[in-house]
Amino acid sequence: MSEIVQDAGTRSGEFVQSLERGLAVIRAFGTDRARMTLSEVAREADLSRASARRFLHTLVELGYVVTDGRVFALRPQVLELGYAYLSSLSLPEVAQPHLEQLVEDVGESSSVAVLDGADIVYVARVATRRIMSATIQVGTRFPASATSMGRAVLAHVSDGEREAFLAAATLVPLTARTITDKGSLRAELHAVREQGWALVDQELEEGLRSIAAPLCDAAGRVIAAVNVSAPVRRGPVEEMVTGFLPPLLRAAREIEADLVRTRT
Repeated sequence: MSEIVQDAGTRSGEFVQSLERGLAVIRAFGTDRARMTLSEVAREADLSRASARRFLHTLVELGYVVTDGRVFALRPQVLELGYAYLSSLSLPEVAQPHLEQLVEDVGESSSVAVLDGADIVYVARVATRRIMSATIQVGTRFPASATSMGRAVLAHVSDGEREAFLAAATLVPLTARTITDKGSLRAELHAVREQGWALVDQELEEGLRSIAAPLCDAAGRVIAAVNVSAPVRRGPVEEMVTGFLPPLLRAAREIEADLVRTRT
């Protein structure tokens, strides 16, 4: 039976009960209740048969429900109700639930960042623990050249944009492992572009590794990157790749698919 979220005693004077009931009829359908009779809809929506009939036939006339005279089912047009919400979402809002699932899958922190000049800027994050000396939160900036997300994006910009970045970049040795030679960084970005993901091993901070994948918009342009970061004590680099890369790439594809839907 459909669950009513707001208790009747707390509803405002502007609450429209008929709208609530109409939405209850739509919510009554599900994967195991794709086709229902009038009586079944009335029971699932907790409505009288007369009320359920009126709402169902209104939805039929609006194009959201189809019927053969006995059985009712939702039509694809009902997706419009969700698309209106999805189209208003930004990248962080779209990515957040996927980051939460990714963190649950791998047990380590995950973030999304965009390129802003010579830096990456965090726009979404789900953390499991503090693994850096610096606190990472939405809005945090790091040098793009020394981060997996920065390299995942830089590897996929145009050749001209990449060369302009390298020409202007000051490659600071943040650790003993940080790439500070522009030719070496160029070669690394080429490798990232070829394999489709980037891994940074203790170049941003000692004891920290990160693996990232690019995020594309509907036109195929790389607009951001998503990563998983973990302490070195978690295991060898090879284990990070085999354990984290498949769920990371899956999350990236799912975020991209949702981004496409929000712009459709």
